Parts: sequence; C-alpha cells; structure tokens
Amino acid sequence: MCMGKMTYAQAINQTLRQMLEADGSVFLMGQGVTSPWYVGTTTAGLIDSFGPERIIDTPVSENAVSGTAVGAALAGMRPVLVHPRMDFMYYAMDQIVNHAANWYYMFGGQVSVPLTVWAIINRGGEQAAQHSQALQMLFAHIPGLKVVMPSTPYDAKGLLVAAVRDDNPVVYVDDRWLYNVEGDVPEEIYSVPIGKGVMRRSGSDLTIVAASYMVIEAMKAAEQLGREGVSAEVIDLRSLKPLDEELLLGSVHKTGRLVVADGTWRTGGMSAGISAIVAEKAFASLKAPVGRVTLPDAPAPASCVLEKLYYPGAEDIVMAARKVVAAS
Repeated sequence: MCMGKMTYAQAINQTLRQMLEADGSVFLMGQGVTSPWYVGTTTAGLIDSFGPERIIDTPVSENAVSGTAVGAALAGMRPVLVHPRMDFMYYAMDQIVNHAANWYYMFGGQVSVPLTVWAIINRGGEQAAQHSQALQMLFAHIPGLKVVMPSTPYDAKGLLVAAVRDDNPVVYVDDRWLYNVEGDVPEEIYSVPIGKGVMRRSGSDLTIVAASYMVIEAMKAAEQLGREGVSAEVIDLRSLKPLDEELLLGSVHKTGRLVVADGTWRTGGMSAGISAIVAEKAFASLKAPVGRVTLPDAPAPASCVLEKLYYPGAEDIVMAARKVVAAS
C-alpha cells in the first residue's frame, strides 16, 4: 500500500475526489462548498474536475438543501451533504432526524438512505455562541443515525469512505482545529470500520477516552502524566454511535481509572454517556470516581481571552487525571 504524508484537510479532499471518480452516484452539495472561507481546502479543485452538476454550491437554506439530499439518497444517489457550520444544522433537524434517520425502519428495510452528512465544527477564533457549537451528541441520541469523529488524517479518509459506502445515514463530524494535522495516508481507497475505536497509547494506571481534537490533547496529557510516573492509556473512540464498548470497557477493566476528555457540554454530553456505561458495566473495576473534562454548561464566548478558559486542553486532562489517581 502506497503511503503519503498529508494534512487532515488534504485527506478529506483526496477522499472526496476518489469517491467521486469511483462512483457516479456520489455527489457533493452544500453551502459554500467551493469556498475556502466555508470549508477550508477540503474541496479545493473539485468543481474544476467534476463541474457544478456534481459539486453543488447551494443557497443558504439548510432545511430545503437537506431535504433535497435525503430525496436524492432515496432515489439511489449517494450524496455528501456538507454543513460548514454545525450550528446551523438546527434548521435541518426535521430532515435529518425525522426523515433520513427513520425511513429504513419505517419501510421495513426496503428503502435505504445512503446519505453522508458532513458536519464541520468551527470552534474558536472568536466565533462566539452561534458559530462554535459541537452538536454531535444530539445526533448520536437518534436511532437510525451513525456518528463518526476522526482525529487523524488516516481516519479522516477511512471513515469518510465508510460513510459514503454505508447504505444508511452517517453524520461525519470534523473539527477545523484538525485541518493542519499531518499524518500518513494510503493513496488507495480504504475504509475504517464504523463502530470500532482504537488504542492510541497503551497504559496501565489510567484510561483517557476522547474523540476528535481532544485525542490530540489526550496524547499530550498522557506524555505529561508519563513524566510524572502515571501510565495513561489513550482510547480514540472514532465512532460515537455505534460505540466500541468492548474496547472502552476492556481498558477500564485493566486500569481501573477513567478520565473522559470531551469537547462537548457537560450535561448530556459524551462524557455523561460514557460515565453511565462504565458505571453500569464496569463499576466493580473502578478504583476511583470517573473524571470528566468538558466544556462548561455555557455558550461559547466571543473574547479570545475567555476562549482560552472555555475550551479544555491537555492541562485540564492532566489535572483531572491527578485527581482520579489521588482518589484511589
């Protein structure tokens, strides 16, 4: 397999290009899909190669555009629908949650909705409360939707391929904070299985579970903890739904301690769900209460000074880990 180093954004671009070339039923649509201001370099050059019939820059109408994508999927196409700011997916909730997620079930498996909803988180950069929201857990709550969140260029490609090939809707969530992260990516088309996490670092004293950009922060935290004599294992979930419970619980059984590093709000977020699963299925293995690192239950600030306090990072994970270790 031929490997090349590229950024996360370049991996998405390569994947879209290859999937468009390989399958005539695949097309890309969404607001600002040809604009670096909206989607960075992830779609650079695609309209020149495939034209406006397959790279469709849509009006600002999330509900109508999402309904169009659902209809196209029902008709046998494989649309990739980009929402360049996840915040405005609220407008598309009826189409995605009420329709796309339910058709396969309501038609007894006779109708599929092979739709990839590509949702981009634009946190930071003083974008404030209406342009910084990470809403992935809203969609993970819905039966009929799969939700994936890659943290590396390799997984950005592999999970996007898996999402496009899936016969039912997948919400593919990426974070623009990852766009310049570099890694090795095979030139060939390959897929990463949806629902399978990966151990990024082995450890014996503490498990740190994370997804998306928080995996980067978790790895930094694990390095710092290692210098302090704490062996931290880092689990990258990759998929929020279905969740790789076997990997999660196996790690907790081994280490007996857990910190969840979550880029969403504290109430009802990823950390809350994982804590509940561990309490239900691995309580006897816990040597200390679960530590949670999350966004505060507050809207994102516009001030860059306040943003530094609002968004958690490696040091917050280290402090949570120290408390968990000290408690046992």
